Amino acid sequence: MGGLFGVFSNSDCLEDLFFGTDYHSHLGTRRGGLAVKNSGGFQRFIKNITTTQFRSKFEKDIKKMHGNKGIGVISDYDDQPLIINSHLGVFAIVTVGKINNLEDLANDALKNGSHFSEMHGGEINPTEMVATIISQGATFEEGIQKVQDMVDGSCTMLILTNEGIYAVRDKLGRTPLIIGEKSGAYAITMETCAFPNLRYKTTKYLGPGEVIFISKNGLEQKIRPRDRLQICAFLWVYYGYPASSYEGINVESVRYKCGSYLAKNDNIEIDLVAGIPDSGTAHGLGYANEAKIPFSRPYVKYTPTWPRSFMPQVQSIRDQVAKMKLIPIKDLIDNKRLLFCEDSIVRGTQLRKTIQRLYEYGAKEVHMRPACPPLVYSCKFLNFSRSRSELDLAGRWAIKELLGKNIEDPAEYTDPESDNYKAMVEVIRKKLQLTTLQYQRLENLIKAIGLPKERLCTYCWDGVE
Repeated sequence: MGGLFGVFSNSDCLEDLFFGTDYHSHLGTRRGGLAVKNSGGFQRFIKNITTTQFRSKFEKDIKKMHGNKGIGVISDYDDQPLIINSHLGVFAIVTVGKINNLEDLANDALKNGSHFSEMHGGEINPTEMVATIISQGATFEEGIQKVQDMVDGSCTMLILTNEGIYAVRDKLGRTPLIIGEKSGAYAITMETCAFPNLRYKTTKYLGPGEVIFISKNGLEQKIRPRDRLQICAFLWVYYGYPASSYEGINVESVRYKCGSYLAKNDNIEIDLVAGIPDSGTAHGLGYANEAKIPFSRPYVKYTPTWPRSFMPQVQSIRDQVAKMKLIPIKDLIDNKRLLFCEDSIVRGTQLRKTIQRLYEYGAKEVHMRPACPPLVYSCKFLNFSRSRSELDLAGRWAIKELLGKNIEDPAEYTDPESDNYKAMVEVIRKKLQLTTLQYQRLENLIKAIGLPKERLCTYCWDGVE
């Protein structure tokens, strides 16, 4: 998905910018970048972080950088930040989101005489496309408004200018953007977990489409927030870091509640509860506390070198990471009836192998309780599962197995009371070799988050935009 961070300070901002950007490493996979503005102009570094952590890649580079304002990004695919020279002046830009109509926007821009230089693998850099649209405006505010009106998908961004930083949240707020403050400095983040150790206090959650300009004069609202909010609910389920909060709602707290709701709707007899590390752990703790059943760790994650298994883009490498990062503890598995909470079942490829290993280590029963409903629609608004076909989702291949063909719209398989839904879940259960499989109901996930459904994006579960 990607993450971004910015700092405007009365003194040098590099240390805060470096560590604040690093606190977004769990959100991105391929590129990391920093840009600062100082009296000599703009400085920028972009690094490949596919095999090496952001912090290790930039430790030497930050010693060459200085400035009182800067922006950083952990990016899924494209090189960022970009430095652009336009009639608005020179500016640097980072973005997070997804542009579904990128090709159409690019064709229109090319017809009007624009050109694109940041090509990678034959594809136009989405951030450059955003910068091109911004440069068509008479002001930054007008250009930003053009982006929000023209982009099909989502776009949250930071724009670094000579005078300050524009903080721009996506028009429907699908991704969060938060401002923190300490003596002599402001910071902008997607993940509030970046604030405590840098001693920032959260002072403002930007609304959907809101634009704030940060300069020596402080905070200035340039564009008021829109009324409609559609923040991604999956942030609380999986993507977000436990110490972060969105819309003032903490991730870890929501995951405990998710687990609690799973337990309230269950009556299974088991010996212990566990979570698939790491993001399933909090869900498991919530379940265990509600059910008053011991929580244990039959699997532990080897954290020193193995990242999240969704990060590598090659399936064979993802499978290897998933296998190597989880180490089974036989004493906690042998002859036990185990219930695991998981954040979600995306495709089930890795989970099936994880479950098989439990049986190999002597598990008597393995029950699975995902913290969200079955995924049956591919995300249209963020880069979650960009490299995966919608038909690879567990719900979709289960439907295909039931019907012997793919279907265009699986809406009739989203109601947990329907026979179609129950048949789909049963196919997944058998495929994963689970004793029982029971998904979270969407209404309980929404209760756990605590926002009205109409203010959440739940598209991947129910297809509602």
